[in-house]
Amino acid sequence: MGGILDLDQLKTFVAICESGSFTKAADVVHKTQSAVSMQIRRLEERIGKALFARDGRQSRLTPDGERLLAYARRMVKLNDETLAAFAEAELTGRVRLGTPDDYADRFLPEIPARFARSHPRAEVTVICAPTTDLVTMMREDELDVAIITHVRALGPAEVVRREPLLWVTSQRHATHEADPLPLALGRPICTWRRAALEALETVGRRHRLVLVSWNATAYGAAVLAGLAVSVVPESALRPGMRVLTEADGFPRLAPIEIGLLRSWHHTSPVMDALAGHIVQSLDNLSPAAMMAAE
Repeated sequence: MGGILDLDQLKTFVAICESGSFTKAADVVHKTQSAVSMQIRRLEERIGKALFARDGRQSRLTPDGERLLAYARRMVKLNDETLAAFAEAELTGRVRLGTPDDYADRFLPEIPARFARSHPRAEVTVICAPTTDLVTMMREDELDVAIITHVRALGPAEVVRREPLLWVTSQRHATHEADPLPLALGRPICTWRRAALEALETVGRRHRLVLVSWNATAYGAAVLAGLAVSVVPESALRPGMRVLTEADGFPRLAPIEIGLLRSWHHTSPVMDALAGHIVQSLDNLSPAAMMAAE
């Protein structure tokens, strides 16, 4: 199979996978739904493989579609970075980014790397702190952009990602069967800690705190060592962790919202560019396994 793939078709394909449906993708790429369907048919003809399979009223990616998605994302990403590098090569300046420690391991390798490739003359300073501290720092103009756990009591934020909050234990230990249940959680003002403790109280499960820390590495290590059970967002799952469900006696927790804050005091091209990279990066973390072809 020779020739060149159509980048516009690949963008539409990625939009379907990331938005969850042909209808939503049509809005994203500013095309009619019939035009989106036509592009996918042409892409399937070009690839020589079916990308979607019907499952009742829904469509899901075929194995070939899943293979193409990884390549398509890379091609679209490289295209965008190339255009940005030439269109905004002179973008300079310093931008201060804040994020909780819980998100740093998962998000920071991707976001600064993509930003640096597109804007090599810009400088990003990263500060890790709890969400409550980050909101205060934003108010005091000590940060330009912040990734936070969206808590409505702390004020509005641009919600850029939603994901489950999960109970986790070690795959190699039966810590979750201990009575009382040993827990590793954040400090008292942590919303995840409050959610976990309230859920355990609701089902009458005895528990005790064996480790309290803001540091995700600390309570992640406690879980992996079999010392405690904890709660983490889906994006923070680590190899060796086992997710506990209602079948294990652990009540379902409400999903979390990850929010983005931009400076209320000033704006700049470099700040806007970093915020855009964050929105795109966090959105791309969620693979779409099932799409409704409405």
